[in-house]
Amino acid sequence: MSSPLVYLVEDSEMLSMLYQDYLRAEPYQIKAFRLGQDGLDALKEQPPQVLLLDLELPDMDGMALLRYVSEQGLPTSVVVITAHGSVDIAVEAMRHSAFDFLTKPFDGKRLCTTVRNAAKHQQLASLVDTYRANYDHSGFGGFIGSSLSMQAVYRILESAAPSKATVFITGESGTGKEVCAETLHKISPRKDQPLVVLNCAAIPRDLIESEIFGHVKGAFTGAQSDREGAASRANGGTLFLDEICEMELDLQSKLLRFIQTGTFQRVGGSKLESVDVRFVCATNRDPIAEVQAGRFREDLYYRLHVIPVALPPLRERGDDVLAIARNFLRQFVTEENKHFSDFSPESAQMMLNYEWPGNVRQLQNVIRNVVVLHDGDRVLPTMFPPPLNSVPVTVIPQKAAAAAPLVVVNSMETIRPMWLVEKETIENAIAACDGNIPQAATLLELSPSTIYRKRLAWQST
Repeated sequence: MSSPLVYLVEDSEMLSMLYQDYLRAEPYQIKAFRLGQDGLDALKEQPPQVLLLDLELPDMDGMALLRYVSEQGLPTSVVVITAHGSVDIAVEAMRHSAFDFLTKPFDGKRLCTTVRNAAKHQQLASLVDTYRANYDHSGFGGFIGSSLSMQAVYRILESAAPSKATVFITGESGTGKEVCAETLHKISPRKDQPLVVLNCAAIPRDLIESEIFGHVKGAFTGAQSDREGAASRANGGTLFLDEICEMELDLQSKLLRFIQTGTFQRVGGSKLESVDVRFVCATNRDPIAEVQAGRFREDLYYRLHVIPVALPPLRERGDDVLAIARNFLRQFVTEENKHFSDFSPESAQMMLNYEWPGNVRQLQNVIRNVVVLHDGDRVLPTMFPPPLNSVPVTVIPQKAAAAAPLVVVNSMETIRPMWLVEKETIENAIAACDGNIPQAATLLELSPSTIYRKRLAWQST
């Protein structure tokens, strides 16, 4: 990988040489410019990873270069340098997406740390842009959501779809295992052939073999005619065996032979039938634990467990909760002829705070309950059914909470001014980030301009 390209736009030749000397030991390609127009021309020709920008230039306002980078969306982290560290300048720089703000004078360590962080930031931003361009989906097939955990699922399904390899789906109840199987089938070359779904937990144990393989007339009491099973109906397509761990051990051995050979016999029949089927199975149990407990054949597990797909629970999918909820809301509003357009901010926060033990299925039922029993412009917290209506709305940001000291008040003497507690928290965060204010701001969930403004106010007190 080539060294990061750094542009330095500084009109003072002495300072320009000093800054280059500070950065000499770092692995950067440095190009220095004394005029703003020269820097602007270089930006247009080849944007650098990092731009060190002095705002006081002889031929133009350095802010013009910052605005150009921001407006053009250049892949460049801009570090603003100025001798006039006013709040207005800092706010204006941050408004145009400056990465950091250095007030003269500063030492070599501070400059090296800032440039290093700016280069890393830009490298990560480029990777994220590449990832989004190639992989990011706001939804996929029957799924809704763009969380990282679901992006991984989408990529596995895309890669597995053209193959005939068996897919083994695991996940809690309500996470969308059947949706996963349907999506896989729809994007596969078998999409025009049948997808046959068989829930092994919903069929009586004495009938499940007949459901899978079919039976001939007279095979058992009530078998008044020949009947095709799921295996025959799925010929050329996909056979989805849901809750596979509920299957009896003796039937597991027959299923294993079917998977290995592609042939089977109907219950009561002697004719060997051959089909072309892609197998997809799912369970909400831990299959390894079922094997260890002797309830699931180890050889069948390894035959089925070719391409594993682990569906994340809803509580681990972040803002996907709101995307899915809004989709359900639109659907049920149309069905019930109601007027809801969205969730109130408090309602949205409650849904984000809730653990959703029933996953997407539970979320679907909650939204249907709200739409059927209520109406209005927005869904309010009081409209949610139990236990969601008891979820607290207030959120303590985890990162900020981790960075802030715990203040315990035992007496009047221990009470300290809030501004002082806030000042110590912010200064500690900046020190922990080695002076990188944007990084500290991210951890504290503040804007960098807020920190600059507060620090300036503290200096005047």
